[in-house]
Amino acid sequence: MTAATLPLPAAPGARRATRRVLPGFKLTLGYTLFYLGLIVLIPLSALLFKTFSMSWAQFVDAVASPRVLASYRLTFGASLIAALVNVVFGLLVAWVLVRYRFPGKKIVDALVDLPFALPTAVAGISLTALLADNGWVGQVFAPLGIQLAFNPNGVVIALIFIGLPFVVRTVQPVLEDTEKELEEAATCLGATRWQTFSRVIFPGIAPALLTGFAMAFARAVGEYGSVIFIAGNMPMVSEITPLIIIAKLEQYDYAGATAVASVMLGISFILLLVINGLQAWQRKRSGGAMA
Repeated sequence: MTAATLPLPAAPGARRATRRVLPGFKLTLGYTLFYLGLIVLIPLSALLFKTFSMSWAQFVDAVASPRVLASYRLTFGASLIAALVNVVFGLLVAWVLVRYRFPGKKIVDALVDLPFALPTAVAGISLTALLADNGWVGQVFAPLGIQLAFNPNGVVIALIFIGLPFVVRTVQPVLEDTEKELEEAATCLGATRWQTFSRVIFPGIAPALLTGFAMAFARAVGEYGSVIFIAGNMPMVSEITPLIIIAKLEQYDYAGATAVASVMLGISFILLLVINGLQAWQRKRSGGAMA
C-alpha cells in the first residue's frame, strides 16, 4: 500500500467532537419542551382555564373590588420599592465583597445567602419580634410616631429582606469579571471616581443590575410567609394579594382565587417582559459603545 492510498489520521478534535456528554439537539430540545410544559405551562393553563369558567361580570367583580385593588397597590408598590432599595444596597454589598478585604468577609458573604435558606415564616416572626413597638428596634421608633410593623412599612421591610440576595448574587460575579485595567486607564486619563464608575463600570454591570431587580421584584410579588406576620393583614391597609388568594381558597371560591392569580400573573409577565426588553437594549447599547 502506497503512501497515497493510506488513510489520513483524523484530526485530534474530530473524534472528541462526536462524543457528547449530553444527547443530540433534537432529544434535548424535546425533553426541555416537555419538562417546561409539565412544570410551567400545564399549571398556568389550568389556572387560565379555571378563570375562563367565570362570566365577565363575575371576573370583574372578583378582580376589581376595592379590597382587591388595594391589595394590588400594596403588593406591587411595596415590591417595586423593595426591589429599588435592593438595587442600591445590593450593589454596595456586592462592591464591598468584591473589591475589599476585611476580617469576617466570609461570614458576611455567607450572611447574604441567609434569606435563601431561612424559612419565610421564621423570617416573618423574627422581623415582627424585632420591629414591633416593644421590639429592640421598634421601641426606638415608636416614641417618634414611626410604626415599623403591622402596616405597609413592615411589608416593605420584609420584602427588602427576602430580595437582597438576588441582587447581590447577580451583580457579584459581573463585578469580579470587570477589567480593572479599564478603570486604571480612565484614572490615568484624568477621570474622576464618579466618571469612572458612571462611564466605565456601570455600563458593564447595568444588565446584571436589571436582572437582579427583576428577580427581586418577582420574588417580592409572590412572597407570603414572611409578610403575613409583620403586615397586620388589615383590609384596605396592609393586606397583600397572595393573602386575598388564600382567603378565597379557604372560602372555596376557587374561580375567584384563580381570577385574582391570573391578574397577578399577567401584570408580572408584562413587567418582566419590559425589564427583559430593557436588558436587551442595554446590552445592545453597551456592545455598540465598545465597538
